[in-house]
Amino acid sequence: MAQLVETATEPLQAVDVDVVTLDLIENALRSARYEMDETLFRTALSPGIREQHDEFPLIADPSGKMIVGQFGLSIPDFLENFHGTIEEGDVLMTSDPYSCGAAISHANDWLVVMPIFFEGRIVGWASQFGHMTDVGGKTPASMPTDARTIFEEGVVIPPFKLYRRGERDDTALGIILNQVRKPDWNRADLNGLVAACSTASRRVQEMCARFGVDTYTSALNALLDRNYRAMKTLLSMVFEEGKPLSFTDYIDDDGRGFGPYELKMTITRTGDKVLIDLTGSSPQAQGPINYYINENLIRMFFGIYMITVADPQILWNDGFYPLVDVEIPDDTFWKPRYPAALNGRNHGIGRLFDLFGGLLGQANPDLLNGAGFSSSPHFMYSGNYSSGDRRGEWFQLYSIGFGGIPGRPVGDGPDGHSLWPSFTNIPCEYLESYYPLVIDRWETIADTGGAGLHRGGNGVDVAYRFLEPGTIAIHDDRWLTYPWGVRGGEPGARGRKWIDKADGTTLILPSKVHDVQVAPGDVLHFVTWGGGGWGDPLERDPELVCKEVRRGLVTAQGALAYGVVCSEEGTPDAEATQALRERLRGDREGPLPLFNRGGEMADLLANSLAETGLAAPLPPVALA
Repeated sequence: MAQLVETATEPLQAVDVDVVTLDLIENALRSARYEMDETLFRTALSPGIREQHDEFPLIADPSGKMIVGQFGLSIPDFLENFHGTIEEGDVLMTSDPYSCGAAISHANDWLVVMPIFFEGRIVGWASQFGHMTDVGGKTPASMPTDARTIFEEGVVIPPFKLYRRGERDDTALGIILNQVRKPDWNRADLNGLVAACSTASRRVQEMCARFGVDTYTSALNALLDRNYRAMKTLLSMVFEEGKPLSFTDYIDDDGRGFGPYELKMTITRTGDKVLIDLTGSSPQAQGPINYYINENLIRMFFGIYMITVADPQILWNDGFYPLVDVEIPDDTFWKPRYPAALNGRNHGIGRLFDLFGGLLGQANPDLLNGAGFSSSPHFMYSGNYSSGDRRGEWFQLYSIGFGGIPGRPVGDGPDGHSLWPSFTNIPCEYLESYYPLVIDRWETIADTGGAGLHRGGNGVDVAYRFLEPGTIAIHDDRWLTYPWGVRGGEPGARGRKWIDKADGTTLILPSKVHDVQVAPGDVLHFVTWGGGGWGDPLERDPELVCKEVRRGLVTAQGALAYGVVCSEEGTPDAEATQALRERLRGDREGPLPLFNRGGEMADLLANSLAETGLAAPLPPVALA
């Protein structure tokens, strides 16, 4: 456990903080968190961070509790696993999930943790991690889809002092950068992470100087307590005492031919507290999809759903954690045994949101969404220029795909959106300027969003035409199972990937693959999945459906799923629509289902080859 070295030892005093001061400190912290982002974006070189914003900041109180952040991580677990002193001027770093209590979840995420000192004492922590485009290993981008151990995934950095009393350890940094394919990118991105944490440190120190350290820390306690009281109220409103709620979803395969992997979650309230239990989930995967998750991250995801749905403006934090117990069995998908591979854990992260949505919606229909674009699918392209002024130069692209957000009680799901609200796409102009490729198509795909009173968002088709020979890799999911619809809504469409080869042939690709050779003129279609629909499609306004036909979001054929008849140009036929809707309602057998998964799992597996062009995965096997 870390030993904190402070020269000021007198205890801090708890003082009353008036509402104006509390509001000033709250919004100053919020601003500091966004300033951390901007500092990194303006410093980083990799497009994954610079353009897509694949990074996550955090500012914590003196004990490590998150006060403001985007994704969150567990500083207390990091400190529990760090052995040594921590002094003013120190900056800590790691990329090893197994050495920091899963404060991060795969080796591509480089985590920086900085103590914030004021007048000789620690008044908080600043932390930020970002996804490095490459950290070495056997395949470019360091995310081999067939990996069985973390040793195949590149350099794994144990917790150490990147800076000791303000002095950087250039020897250690040089050894680390010698393992990666783009050391200039990694150096710039890491410097940006440190600069962002330094920015947060300065802002916290300024608040301590302005308001006094006792007032500042008392304000943090007030913000934590506010979340505690909010969650306590919400739990009693949403969950019936002693009544367990369960929900199950799936990850289709592990990259090595096994799947689907069952992910089960059960929530039970007892008194003021709830237990989130992941018992019943599949054993750990042979492939790299395992999501070694920290219990505090489960709490954080739960809080996002509970608190921000109730009050989107609240600054949610770790204050409610004592109200949420978490049970994660060992040797499972959620807590694999070292040294299990972890690089494809992004599917598990996203599926947590579907699990919470499906589970919480059973208790409160106002919280029930369809399944959505619950992943951050990766596309990688790399190689050496074969001619011209850049002949022999290495190029490497890592990018994140977008898809359909689910239909919701409040309206339609956005088309072509990211799982993470702060992510942005890499502009086509950037891609075509910095990489040997052309974007032939970047558009939403009509009818891929599930039909419903509120339509699920459409997926996208990004068509990459390659200008240089190289290799590509893909990390995606939902090629077998469907993003389910709710309350009568239809499921969204599956994702698909294929290459139209320059020689006129077509190559269907699995959702998880690496080291696929591409040649100039080949076109990859990276087609993502849609969001599930919400509510009875026959209740949707026919004029709106026809308007979406005119806009290219729904086809005339797809409009029939809503019981709407219109021309290819989107001209409605009111009489035919009324007749069709009456016939469709009459053909229904019983009430509409609460969840529509697009079929039973046995049928999805049996029809896999015919429907997707890909063989069904084999049942997962528990490791000995």
